[in-house]
Amino acid sequence: MLFSPWCYGHHPTYLRHLISYWCQWQLPGTLNIVVSGQFLEEHTDVVELQKKYDDRQSIKFVAITPQEQADLENATSGWGRAFEQYKLISKYASLLKATQGLIIYFDSCQLPLVLGLKLPCPFSGIYYRPTFHYRLFVDSIPTWRERVQHLREQIFLWRLLHHPQFKTLFCLDPLAIEAIARLGNRDQVMHLPDPVKLEDSGENSPENLRVNLGIEPNRQIFLSFGRLSEGRKGVPQLVEAISLLSPDIQQNLCLLFVGEPNSKQLEAWLTPIRQLDSLKIVTRYGYVPESEVNSYFQLADVVLAPYQRHVGMSGILLQAAAANKPVLSSDYGLMGEMIRRYRLGLAVDSTLPSEIAKGLTRFLLEAPDNLCDRTKMKGFAEQNSAERFARIIFKYTILDTPKIL
Repeated sequence: MLFSPWCYGHHPTYLRHLISYWCQWQLPGTLNIVVSGQFLEEHTDVVELQKKYDDRQSIKFVAITPQEQADLENATSGWGRAFEQYKLISKYASLLKATQGLIIYFDSCQLPLVLGLKLPCPFSGIYYRPTFHYRLFVDSIPTWRERVQHLREQIFLWRLLHHPQFKTLFCLDPLAIEAIARLGNRDQVMHLPDPVKLEDSGENSPENLRVNLGIEPNRQIFLSFGRLSEGRKGVPQLVEAISLLSPDIQQNLCLLFVGEPNSKQLEAWLTPIRQLDSLKIVTRYGYVPESEVNSYFQLADVVLAPYQRHVGMSGILLQAAAANKPVLSSDYGLMGEMIRRYRLGLAVDSTLPSEIAKGLTRFLLEAPDNLCDRTKMKGFAEQNSAERFARIIFKYTILDTPKIL
């Protein structure tokens, strides 16, 4: 049983890759995927994969009830959401007679399991955001709040790794594996690639897309992709940084915002710079089918990720690397460390608009090859293939068969 009650973020992409791999290899057994009703409505492309490729009818989507979804979304605290998820996992694992469970977003439902509560079957989870090892990174001096958080993480992880039903902790942070493994059994901790798979652009080629979007050839395109109305994505700081640029710099720049469903919030942030005559701003609001995502990254000259002290990995770094495009991103935590190690672009203090402005200026005035290493970028993307992601999950949770090695 895959437990994935959330509608956005990594969830549709991860389920797409797992379904594709299951069908390609015709893995034995039944794959039950517990989702929200909203997921079935908004991600029909993922649901259609099962209908199109699962001839054996071995994959089943199971929707939680509207009331269960409401209770989960209306929980007023992280603890409340954790216990709501625990109830759902227990209910559906029992109902479906699951022999193994995989919790797609493990960070949000750890507490009941840390406290020793049991489930109807052995379980594994995908862990997104360890931070207790950040102190090992360059220029990382934790605050006292962060020190408390680091201690809490280690206690939680120790408890989880010693839970009698716990099987495998998949961690998206490759630099955290050894630190986590020291808290339990090394065989229980696996690095999980954050999967990237670029679709063929087809008719929606970057050249056609530039024309359709009305972007002049002389402008460099800086792409912001995803749910940008979340304050942690750094759009307000980016807007302030743009206002610091001279008109001569602005006239060579196009800001392309793609994928944000909340147009009102984003437009409110963009209002101050929409008045700048020399600047080009292009927006495409709403969900972008995965088959079209590659076109936007191929079109971009630079990918923007000025996240505000973001914890964990970001699929944006992988998409940019796979498209061979440099990023302008935060220098904090894992994202900053990956940019430095693989020379993916520029890592700046994204909490300061003046530093973002300096980064933008460098990309507009310098040769991109001076600011990144395209060979290392390619290697970074290849380490995170979608096939490898799915193979590792099925090998270490649900199945034990040489067929998927």
